[in-house]
Amino acid sequence: MELRIGTAAWALPRDVRDSFPPGASNIARYAGCLRATEINSSFYRPHRRATYERWAASVPADFRFAVKLPRSITHEARFVNCAAALARFAEETAGLGGKRGPVLVQLPPSFAFDAVPAERFFAQLSEIVGGSVALEPRHASWFAPEAEALLVAHRIARVAADPAPVPEAAVPGGWPGLAYFRLHGSPRIYWSAYDATARAGWMEKACATGARECWVIFDNTASGAATKDALAFSHETSA
Repeated sequence: MELRIGTAAWALPRDVRDSFPPGASNIARYAGCLRATEINSSFYRPHRRATYERWAASVPADFRFAVKLPRSITHEARFVNCAAALARFAEETAGLGGKRGPVLVQLPPSFAFDAVPAERFFAQLSEIVGGSVALEPRHASWFAPEAEALLVAHRIARVAADPAPVPEAAVPGGWPGLAYFRLHGSPRIYWSAYDATARAGWMEKACATGARECWVIFDNTASGAATKDALAFSHETSA
């Protein structure tokens, strides 16, 4: 299993900044210790291709960026008439080259599963953007057998999230070749840190997936805990 550990964005909070080597930028320093990050800012606004190219040039060859799909596609258009928006996203993120990892597709809690538009959209996503995909649904209907079968058919991994909006969301699903964990902080979402016992539990779950590639992303960034948790998790897995 190829394990990639990182955080949402690449902040270096003051209490852990000295744990990272010197570098020309935050992302260069971050990549000195961690092998992956999740670009969340792409959800809110587009970035120029040159920006992605600059980020890619700042990290080692084995570093990977997951990129979050824009909310204009997931939350506004809700998978309908998205070809132009997908093409723009594909052109921009092509600046990452071979360092682009999975595309993260996070759905709003009110977005229920509907097989027809989902089938059409996933086919477009594969054709226009390509690469691996991790889907984070938050409506219970996405955890039914029909939705699971559609994800497998389109080689889309379902995210394991903490806290889980429904019990089934606590473990990965969909296509088994990729496992993607998003740890948002629990019990207080985006704020709570993970202690050693909790990290050990998530490591056990990650190893149990059997996936060829496994991502563990800490998204408890509001308190600055994500970076410290990712570093500890990385050290514990290599011990």
